[in-house]
Amino acid sequence: MRFLLVTAVEAEADAASGIDDTVVVAGGIGRTNAAAATTRALIEQGPFDAVLSVGVAGSLPGADLALGETLVGDACVYFEEGLQTPDAFLDMGAMGFSLGQFEGNIVPADEELLDRVLERVPVGHIATVATCSGSDLQASLVARRTQAIAEAMEGAAVVHAALRMGLPGLEIRTISNTTGDRQQQVWDLGGALESLSKSLPGIVGMLRDA
Repeated sequence: MRFLLVTAVEAEADAASGIDDTVVVAGGIGRTNAAAATTRALIEQGPFDAVLSVGVAGSLPGADLALGETLVGDACVYFEEGLQTPDAFLDMGAMGFSLGQFEGNIVPADEELLDRVLERVPVGHIATVATCSGSDLQASLVARRTQAIAEAMEGAAVVHAALRMGLPGLEIRTISNTTGDRQQQVWDLGGALESLSKSLPGIVGMLRDA
């Protein structure tokens, strides 16, 4: 299988490089950059068999994840898309609209790829946010609304773009920090990037298993 790996920044791309039959693209931070870079790479550098959103992430409240631990998203969940009423937040499904070939705000991971890593690596929802959680209130809100165990800024857009192009997609993240009040966060970005570079080849190998 030939994989397209999409990261946000060059440091993540460096950590993801060197795996056979992969192309790594540092597409930029955020959903617009991620979707545009994914689509462009699929057109200009394909064909590919699957697309992976790869990088670091922050662990959300209630997640049993250590710094440097790598997880796979069983779904990528858009956090912001919807309507905030005085009483509740309504996602796109509750509003009666569709973002794509999936329900509400939840972009599903490819089931066949996901089955190859289940019970071999940590798996859970990963939130895609435009505003990272720098307060306890925001982190709790993201976790509650999305049922996610980690947050990042590109995954749903990458997998969504892959789906629009008819390809399977998956998000892979290594925990670089905790979320919540900014002054209380714990960070190890360098350690996370090193861990990503060590764990990613094995996970890609699992994804290639027939």
